[in-house]
Amino acid sequence: MSQTVNPSRLFLASCLAIITTAFSFSIRAGILPQLGTEFGLSAEQLGFINSMFFFGFPISMVIGGIVYHSVGPKIIMQVAVVAHTLGILLTIYAGGYAGLLISTFFIGFGNGCTEAACNPMIADMYTSNKLNKMLGRFHMWFPGGIVIGSLISKFMTSAGFSWQTQIWVLMLPTVVYAFLFFGQAFPKPKVEGVTSIAKNFQAMLTPLYIFIFCCMAMTAITEFGPNQWVTVVLSSSGADAMLVLALTFGVMTLGRLFTGPVVAQLGQTGVLFGGSILAAIGIYMFSTVTGPIAYLAAVIFGLGVCFNWPIMIGFVAQRVPLSGALGMSIIGGVGMLSTSIFQPFIGSWIDEAHAENAAKGLTGSALELAAGQSTLSTMLTFPLILIVAFIVLWAWKGNPKSGGHVDEAQLAQQPQL
Repeated sequence: MSQTVNPSRLFLASCLAIITTAFSFSIRAGILPQLGTEFGLSAEQLGFINSMFFFGFPISMVIGGIVYHSVGPKIIMQVAVVAHTLGILLTIYAGGYAGLLISTFFIGFGNGCTEAACNPMIADMYTSNKLNKMLGRFHMWFPGGIVIGSLISKFMTSAGFSWQTQIWVLMLPTVVYAFLFFGQAFPKPKVEGVTSIAKNFQAMLTPLYIFIFCCMAMTAITEFGPNQWVTVVLSSSGADAMLVLALTFGVMTLGRLFTGPVVAQLGQTGVLFGGSILAAIGIYMFSTVTGPIAYLAAVIFGLGVCFNWPIMIGFVAQRVPLSGALGMSIIGGVGMLSTSIFQPFIGSWIDEAHAENAAKGLTGSALELAAGQSTLSTMLTFPLILIVAFIVLWAWKGNPKSGGHVDEAQLAQQPQL
C-alpha cells in the first residue's frame, strides 16, 4: 500500500535542512579565530578550510542531480544526514589542520545534497503558480539561518562557550530534519520524460539554459562576493560591519518570504532585472559612502540580491522543465563554483588596490578603506553585466507573469528554448 505524500512535513524538513547549511556557514565563521588560536593556523590555512565548503557543495549537487530520478530524494537526504553528522563529529575531534579540511568537506558535501534533493522535490510537490512562492520560502532560511547562527555564535563566544560546544549546535537541526524525513513518502516527477538523463542533457544544451547558466555565475558572485569582503571594507568606514551584514541577510530573509507575490506582479525576468539594478546601486554605495549611510546601502543591496537564488532555480524548473533535477542542481552548483573561483580574483584586486593606495602615501585605516572601496568598485562590474543580460533575456523570451510549465503536448517533445 503506497503512502500519501505529506508536502507540509517534507517542506518543513527541507527548511530545517537548509538551516543546518546556514548554521554551518555562520557558526564555523564565528569560531574561526578560536580554531586559528588553538591549532596555530595561519589566515591562509583558515581560508583553505573555508574553501572546502564551496568544494564539497558543487560536487554533491552535480552527483545528486544525476542520480536524483534513479535513487530519489530520500536516499540523497540520507546521505546528507550522514555527511552532516560526520562533518560535525570530525570537526569536534579534528585535532589539527588536516582533520578540519576533511570535516569541512563533509559538511559542504551534506549542504550540496540538501540543495540537490530539496529543490526538485519542492518543484514536484507544488503547482507552477505556487512554485516561486515555496522556493522563496525554502531559500529564505539560508540568510535567516545565517542571522540566527551568527547571533548564537556571538552569544556563545561572549559567554565563554568552547568552539566544540558551538559545533554541537549544528546537530540540533540535523537531528530534527532527519526525524521529519524518516518514513515519509516522496513525490514523483510531474513532468513526463524528465527522468531521462539523455533528455536532461538535451534540454541543458539549449540556448536558454546555457544563457541562464552564465547568468547564474554572475548572480551568485554578485550576492556572495560583497558579503564575503564587506567586513574588510567597512571595518574602517565608521559603520559596524557585523550590523551591515545582519541588515543585509535580514532584508534577504524577509524579501524571500514574499517571492511568490513579487514574481506574480513583476515576472521572473522583471524581478531579476530590477534586482540587478538595486544590487548595482548597493555595491556603488558601499564603494563610496562611510558612516551610517552604509546601513542604507545594506538594505538596498539586500533587496537587490534576495530573490536571485530561488528565482534562478525556479526559472530553470519552469522554463527548461526537461532539464529536470540535474538542470536545477547544475545551476545551483555553478553558483557555488563561481563564488569559489572568483574569491582569489577578488583577493588579488584587494592586494593591487592596497599597493596602489600605499604608493599614494595612505596608511592605516585610510589605506584599508581606500583599498576595499576600490575593490568594491571593480565588483560593480558583475551587476552591470547582469543588467544588460536581463534586458537581452526580456527582449528574447519576454516576461510571462504566470510562470507556468509548458503544456503536456509540448512536454512530449524536446522544447526549442
